[in-house]
Amino acid sequence: MNAIDLFAGCGGLSKGFMDAGFDIIVGVDNDQAALNTFAKNHNGAVAMKADLSKQETFDEIKRIAGDRKIDVIIAGPPCQGFSLTGPRNFDDERNKLYLAVIEMVKQYQPKAFIIENVPGMATLYEGQIKEEILRRFTNMGYNIDCKILCAADYGVPQMRKRLIFMGIRKDIGVPKFPDPILSPENYLTCRDAVSDLPSLANDMGADESQYSSEPLTEYQKKMRGNCTVLHNHLGTNHTQMVKDTIALVPEGGNYKDLPPGWGESRKFHMAWTRLNGNAPARTVDTGHRNLFHYEYNRIPTVRESARMQSFPDDFVFTGTKTQQSRQVGNAVPPLLGQALGQALLNIISEGSDEQ
Repeated sequence: MNAIDLFAGCGGLSKGFMDAGFDIIVGVDNDQAALNTFAKNHNGAVAMKADLSKQETFDEIKRIAGDRKIDVIIAGPPCQGFSLTGPRNFDDERNKLYLAVIEMVKQYQPKAFIIENVPGMATLYEGQIKEEILRRFTNMGYNIDCKILCAADYGVPQMRKRLIFMGIRKDIGVPKFPDPILSPENYLTCRDAVSDLPSLANDMGADESQYSSEPLTEYQKKMRGNCTVLHNHLGTNHTQMVKDTIALVPEGGNYKDLPPGWGESRKFHMAWTRLNGNAPARTVDTGHRNLFHYEYNRIPTVRESARMQSFPDDFVFTGTKTQQSRQVGNAVPPLLGQALGQALLNIISEGSDEQ
């Protein structure tokens, strides 16, 4: 089963689809640093830097696919345009990237598609944007539904929520979202995810280093797989003021726990937040340095953030540390992607059996 990934970034969603059994033909994005990481980790899939609003991009994807049928399209288009244009101006130029996904589905007529976005899109303009997207795909011959999914329900140690649109061609079946595999009382925690990784208390680590202990949890065993080299576990050289400030924040606390006069430079709801080792992570961000390790007085390394996103340890991030952090923070957790991929395979397989 073949898939293409639009707005692929470093490829978290397509990594999950690969693990579900899909062949990824091409990943398209306009961020070269993210595409370099995509190319390194996706078994020969083409990493293509292109503008998805241009017809020549569509033609080039067709050329790359060759005789292979595009069975599934997965995409995470930016939706900022809708915040500015509103539902009445759905076809506004500022929405061209979202419209490109709709056009891509129209041209290729895949068996199914997944579009992921921020949860806020569900209620934008009282849900009118969401309803217009549903209407357009329905008119194109797809059964479509959308739902906000929480990554922690699918084995990811993070409370990341995404709005997922699932479309199934009407001759094949109807959408069915994957059932959660965990409930809140047994969610995986930050400690489950990263407690085996070196503390970096006395050194800064390196882009390639060694594990300092055996895996301590089943999740850590799963993330390590057969990996023998620890990649992307490089510390951040904080100022003494930052270290002294975060040292005053208890596990799971934030700027509200600081004494008067401390942490004045950052005062907003996520500032000086220390992760709770006994709970899933807050949403891993793109490196704005607001989330700190649950135990150590530093922000998580790229590898620790990747673990909280469910990237396996042999998924190696390239580029500067800032670029790597952005790639991790912008990604869909692979385990969530895998659950969605398996759900699509089941629907398509059942549809084929009935024909």
